[in-house]
Amino acid sequence: MDSKNILTADLLDLVFDNRNKDYGAYELRRFYNQRIRKALLITGALASITFTSIALGNKLHPGKERIPEKITAVVINPLDEDKKPEPIIPPEQKPQPAPQPVRSEIFTQMVIADDKDVQSPPPDQETLSTAKISTTQSDGVDDTGIPTETQPVGAGTGIIQQKETKEPEGPFERVEVEAKFLGNWEKFLLRYLNGDVPVENGASPGRYTVMIQFVVDVDGSVSDIRPLTSLGYGMENEAIRVLKKATKWEPAFQNGRQVKAYRRQPVTFLVNEE
Repeated sequence: MDSKNILTADLLDLVFDNRNKDYGAYELRRFYNQRIRKALLITGALASITFTSIALGNKLHPGKERIPEKITAVVINPLDEDKKPEPIIPPEQKPQPAPQPVRSEIFTQMVIADDKDVQSPPPDQETLSTAKISTTQSDGVDDTGIPTETQPVGAGTGIIQQKETKEPEGPFERVEVEAKFLGNWEKFLLRYLNGDVPVENGASPGRYTVMIQFVVDVDGSVSDIRPLTSLGYGMENEAIRVLKKATKWEPAFQNGRQVKAYRRQPVTFLVNEE
């Protein structure tokens, strides 16, 4: 391009100077604005035609007038919290008629004897079929084989009272979960147990295990400590002395609650050879 025409030339001509303008890019950019204006005009015309058609259609064919729905007001009264429920009155218990006595016949053991020795003949099978066999004979209604209820279930109220099972007051011998020491039992023995007691009392080398029984109450206290073994050499007395210091115990559990129960605790003494 000539230098004299640079100031007056279009920007697109400057970009495509000395380039091929016939392959299409120059043509697209040159007429781009014209195509955009045509597209906007066509879109606006179509939109105007559409809205105009809808407006004319509504005027020529008006729809049915919409009837508003009927609204029903519901008033919710607040609950009266102070109102107490009415007590349930049990049904009136009618006296039950006393059951009629059932006819009974004396049980007779059959023995073959002469007619002259028979004092009273036994009842026949038809009589026995409608009577109860007893040691005495009594009059009454025929036995139907259906037991008569002398007292209505639940004393006539319709409610069967559950019998309360009382658990023993004394300590349990066996429980679901035994009592346990609250802490490290081995460290407790190492601190308080005197392991030289059997040596001082002349015990021979060996391993001695004494068994001590005591009661752990629901508050975790220990009582009724007594030995179950008699190995001697002062070992039972030493184990009892130590257990009196162990006052922190978790009580045993039975039927989902804490109970007073026995606990058997072994204590082992080891006497080494010199």
